[in-house]
Amino acid sequence: MNRSGGKETGVGVCLHIKNMVCDRCVMAVRELFASLDIKVSSVTLGCVALAEPVDEATFGRIKERLVALGFELIDDKRLMLAEQIKNEIIRIVHHGNGLLNENLSEHLQRACNYEYSTLSKVFSDVTGMTVEKYFIAQKIEKVKELLDYDELSLNQIADRLCYSSAAHLSGQFKSVTGMTPTEYKKLKVKSRTPIDKI
Repeated sequence: MNRSGGKETGVGVCLHIKNMVCDRCVMAVRELFASLDIKVSSVTLGCVALAEPVDEATFGRIKERLVALGFELIDDKRLMLAEQIKNEIIRIVHHGNGLLNENLSEHLQRACNYEYSTLSKVFSDVTGMTVEKYFIAQKIEKVKELLDYDELSLNQIADRLCYSSAAHLSGQFKSVTGMTPTEYKKLKVKSRTPIDKI
């Protein structure tokens, strides 16, 4: 049976999961499925491809255990698409290794298999913010993280995150946070937002 929260894949059902935003999330979800003795063909940000469909009782246990870990199954197509866009942007900004050099709209079109105008409208309708604003918010959180590590200069951070200059980064940082990167570094208590809460 195809128990939803997902769509059919070549090997079974793909469950779409909200709040999977990092490698630790992927590991936690992989361990959850292993503990339930459910075979998966892959676990990626926001998606678990089951090796075979599961029955109602098993699906209920999956849902309960995911909620206990702070995750949530998504079964609304528009919510799934918005979550896929979020996960793709998080992957680009926080785990991308070179993907920031690509054009965002073209990358999202390829990754999500929809025209960018559709992606942009769905994302705005579901989240109340534009794709671009979300992308910038994620980049600013990455800047904060790199500033906290204090291993790179502002110019190096700007290069790493594909800003045209340190001045451009500083201007965008100030418009989002209300302070310059230097002022942020001087704070005793940092104000970072978990990437799944943006």
